[in-house]
Amino acid sequence: MARKPLLILALANLLIGLADADWNILNQKWKNARGDSLKNYCESWRINVELHNIREFEVVPQECVYYIKKYMTSSQYKADSEKAIEEVTLYLSSCCSLDGDGKDAWIFDVDDTLISTIPYFKKHGFGGEKLNSTSLEAWMKETKAPALDHTLKLFHQIKDNGVKIFLISSRSETLRSPTVDNLIKVGYHGWAGLILRGLDDEYMQVQEYKSQVRKRLVDQGYRIWGIIGDQWSSLKGLPDAKRTFKLPNSIYYLS
Repeated sequence: MARKPLLILALANLLIGLADADWNILNQKWKNARGDSLKNYCESWRINVELHNIREFEVVPQECVYYIKKYMTSSQYKADSEKAIEEVTLYLSSCCSLDGDGKDAWIFDVDDTLISTIPYFKKHGFGGEKLNSTSLEAWMKETKAPALDHTLKLFHQIKDNGVKIFLISSRSETLRSPTVDNLIKVGYHGWAGLILRGLDDEYMQVQEYKSQVRKRLVDQGYRIWGIIGDQWSSLKGLPDAKRTFKLPNSIYYLS
């Protein structure tokens, strides 16, 4: 009889060992037992995207798509975005000695800064699929992107203070008409310029293209008090602004 409990104990230890050997971050079979580890890994991946430690990724790791989707559609994403806007408002309260000469400027990105592409990515893998530009542009032509309310309010606040607003987007010039229609439809109006990528710009990386646009503005005498965007490529490069503000987005990366 003594041998039976020993046999059961040995089998139990063997099964536990096999479970530990089989588990890894890519294997969600053991999610109930190891869910916290996967959650921590994916949250760490997301944070390091925002910190610009992780760059040039083409897709969200498959094991993290659920977590990225959960974050980007959560109240936490909204709270993080609103906190960024709060910091912009705080900066604006003391930063800028406006000369009233029409040369004070602020730059906004468009997608996932003024309007949201989340409805598109809900149907296309939430970053888990390689970005299909043809499909995305077809969706953009439908002019269904909703406004991001936190930046809509900021947009009008800055405009009403007499600052010229320039929208610099990585969208193609061929999308000008639907882009304008979409922006106006959801409440944006009164910008000083909407700059989209022409044929010559298509061969540049986004950061280089946006830097060149800023240089043209500076050469025209504009003082760029700030930039707000969801991609580091919208914020980095010379000439820079006096302050830059990053909105969260870990679905895709534009360099």
